[in-house]
Amino acid sequence: MAANDPTGAQSAIVTPVRDAAATAARDRAAEYLVSRHRFRWAEALPWLACIAVFFLFPDRLTFGSQVLVMVLFALSLDLILGYAGIVTLGQAAFFGIGAYTVGLGAARLGWTEPVSGLFAAFFVAALAGFISGWFLLRYRGLTLLMLTLATAIMMQEAGNLGSEFSGGYDGLPGLVFDPLLGRFEYDLYGRTNYVYALVVLAVVFYFVRRIVYSPFGQALTGIRENVRRMHAIGSPVHWRLVTVYTIAAGIAGVAGALFTQTNAYVTLTVFDFENSAKVMVMLILGGTGRLYGAFLGAAVYMIMEDYFSKLSPTFWQFGIGLLLVLAVLFARRGVLGLFEQFGAYFTKEKSKGAKP
Repeated sequence: MAANDPTGAQSAIVTPVRDAAATAARDRAAEYLVSRHRFRWAEALPWLACIAVFFLFPDRLTFGSQVLVMVLFALSLDLILGYAGIVTLGQAAFFGIGAYTVGLGAARLGWTEPVSGLFAAFFVAALAGFISGWFLLRYRGLTLLMLTLATAIMMQEAGNLGSEFSGGYDGLPGLVFDPLLGRFEYDLYGRTNYVYALVVLAVVFYFVRRIVYSPFGQALTGIRENVRRMHAIGSPVHWRLVTVYTIAAGIAGVAGALFTQTNAYVTLTVFDFENSAKVMVMLILGGTGRLYGAFLGAAVYMIMEDYFSKLSPTFWQFGIGLLLVLAVLFARRGVLGLFEQFGAYFTKEKSKGAKP
């Protein structure tokens, strides 16, 4: 009977085939995960564009440095929204904390060294992010959205109450900082500030890129996609969310510190809801969860804002609103998503044409 049983023969054939298929699938998955860490030639384009701006638009470098600051700010939001799924309207709180850390240090304590000011802004904003995140990230959805917004408003009102120290809504104008690294003076055209902001952005971007492609970053993506399943497999969801929230708060603080240093003033408007909403719009325009979406979104928003405000100083926000509506309707993955779709389409057409 055993000799005439086809089931045993079939299982003897199927099992090696199944094992080979599983091994091949694991190899492909491992190759994909490894390849994600590698830099691609297309990733150099934004950085080359930033370098080209320095030479092609020497009289617009002050505006360019503000664009780089907003790219850094948008990058901090992308880390928690695009990768961890934390929806917040309070990112301006940490931007403002970083801005005032540097501003108060220069105005009240005489601490005018710029690089150490960035580190101080990072740690103070990160501490605020850790404390607030420990409590707020126990909530989700609309509740979390309102609590983060309330946090930024409370920080703004706290600064207003201590107006004798913070300067209130008049802020801290006329701040003076030491030459960068003790050698590079700040010029009227903003060359030093532009290079300074670009170097800081490059360092932070490399740091964030390592995070999102690490096992920790993959765990954040899992939390974003299915938080219940991550709980079920024993992942420390709350700790990981608090950790990434703390890091993102520190990065937002660095962006705020750069804003103060490159503008030589700071006011309580850095805590405005408008700042939190603006950086959210930037990320929607560029595309969330892609890192370089922060580049495109911030650049598009700042350039369009500059153009529309010159075109109509009163109704310029209508143009930004129309741009956002068009992005939501026709580019739900952002401008970067459109580029990816076009690239996939042309690649597909090219492969079809290559077939006999």
